[in-house]
Amino acid sequence: MISLEVIKKDIKNIAEVISSVLNVDVTIVDKDLTRIAGTGKYRNKIGEKVSLYSAFRNSLDTGKSFIIENPRFDKICQMCKGKKDCKEFAEVCCPIRLYDKIYGVIGLIAFSKEQRDNIMKNKKELMDFLAKMADFISSKIEAENKSYELKLEAKRLEMLLNNMDKAVVSTDIHGNIDKYNDKLKKIFNLKDSFEKDNIFNLFSFIKMEDIKGIKERYKSTSFVYKKEGHTLRGIYNINPIIIDTEVKGYVFDFIDNYSAIKEFNEITGADYNIKFNNIIGNSQLMKKVKKEAQIASKSSSTVLIIGESGTGKELFARAIHNNSNRHEGPFIAINCAAIPDNLLESELFGYEEGAFTGAKKGGKLGKFELANKGTIFLDEIGDMSLHLQGKLLRVLQEREVEKIGGKANISVDVRIIAATNKNLESMVEKGEFREDLYYRLNVIPINIPPLRERREDISLLIESIIDDYSNKLNKVIYGIDDEAMKRILHHSWPGNVRQLQNVIEYSINMASSNIIKYEDLPQKLKDESKKMFFNKEEEITPIKELEKKEIIKALDKFKEYKKDKEKAADALGISRATLYRKLKEYKIN
Repeated sequence: MISLEVIKKDIKNIAEVISSVLNVDVTIVDKDLTRIAGTGKYRNKIGEKVSLYSAFRNSLDTGKSFIIENPRFDKICQMCKGKKDCKEFAEVCCPIRLYDKIYGVIGLIAFSKEQRDNIMKNKKELMDFLAKMADFISSKIEAENKSYELKLEAKRLEMLLNNMDKAVVSTDIHGNIDKYNDKLKKIFNLKDSFEKDNIFNLFSFIKMEDIKGIKERYKSTSFVYKKEGHTLRGIYNINPIIIDTEVKGYVFDFIDNYSAIKEFNEITGADYNIKFNNIIGNSQLMKKVKKEAQIASKSSSTVLIIGESGTGKELFARAIHNNSNRHEGPFIAINCAAIPDNLLESELFGYEEGAFTGAKKGGKLGKFELANKGTIFLDEIGDMSLHLQGKLLRVLQEREVEKIGGKANISVDVRIIAATNKNLESMVEKGEFREDLYYRLNVIPINIPPLRERREDISLLIESIIDDYSNKLNKVIYGIDDEAMKRILHHSWPGNVRQLQNVIEYSINMASSNIIKYEDLPQKLKDESKKMFFNKEEEITPIKELEKKEIIKALDKFKEYKKDKEKAADALGISRATLYRKLKEYKIN
């Protein structure tokens, strides 16, 4: 609560009025017994504290009004240390109360018989008058309290608005602006005050018809704002202010694309703060790949990550992004094989409102726009159609995005990391992948080795996977026995690290002890072990049969290519002349 000090000027005037009306000296103290106002002998003692054993203290403690007719002899005076030297003829105390709180005391002191007589002859009228003066002071306190609360509430609202992550502005039903926060001025680069301006004049992308008839939150409409060289893309929401079922105004909130993606990644955990030291593998092959990827991360050139399914291509893409100077920007990942071609175009490039039947109001931001100032990861790029390959090439060459139904291209600053498990070079030769796009993507190629080529990393991977899945499955597993490890090390791992994770997760579920044993492994791995044992007893295949089989395999692999015989001979490690001789010898057509 506020103190009497806040209305000190008013209290001084009230003390002077009481003194002139009653012709006695007046002292008004606060709840700490500090003299706030005084007349006569006490005029020069303002700011001093009165005694803890005074009548003022008694009135503060009891909340009662009283008259001391015989100072020094009254029971209230018995505790006063200065009673022997007291020169008072009478004293009156009246507490200043507001609801259940005592804020101070009004005191009248008579220093002469005449002043005492003035007090004693009209005691009831005097106490009524003092009570009214105390109520008057209380009303001043109440008004000041309300004013203080309003200021505090306004300050809280201002702090709340300015500490919001979103830019916010409120308007009346006609769009006239009444409040906004600092974030709004910052993201739209607005330097001048614009209170009482109209939101439709300030932001041309918002139309009057957009807010008519809105009775509930209208969410996520994309916008592009351009003014004096400043461009901002983002999303805004409209929130109606409803009182007694009637719309009285609107609150608009805005978020730029960069903040929207960052917020989404923080909420979902999708930013995966992967660094190169989080990628498990100490083999020479992995050390080489990590070094190449670290060098690539410091460049702005396009990266093409090549590797079989399950080798960790996205992990490397994220590590490259997180180690780059774009690490504070968004990382947007999209699997080109998982989305139908007709939807992939709108996902990548976005569309304008009304571009096609079913296009949502306000249009849609594409992944390239969302990734502005950051990185976009195009996984399974080999599955992208030739039509979209052409649009992607334009983004790489012009650094511009063409929305579906758009009238103007949009500039973007995005680094592209692509990944594939296909042989893009052979796809180019077959006409399945654009040659110009291939060379644009393949600026910095990074080849991730399959697990079978880095078996020395398997034990490290198993240790990490056991630790991870033991926690997830709430089981205590310390490791894996030698027999199970031997079987795992001899597997070919066509599914690479992803398949290894699957095997270890299954084994942890099946384990009946704290160690993964051979019998806990998936049946397929155990059956493969038996097949390997029996295969040792098989008859030896003649060299000619093996040679014929491999020649047929090579011819089949390159049958779609120009100069197929030449490529088959290169793959077999023999000359074309030798290949033709072998074809004749083995009667291969």
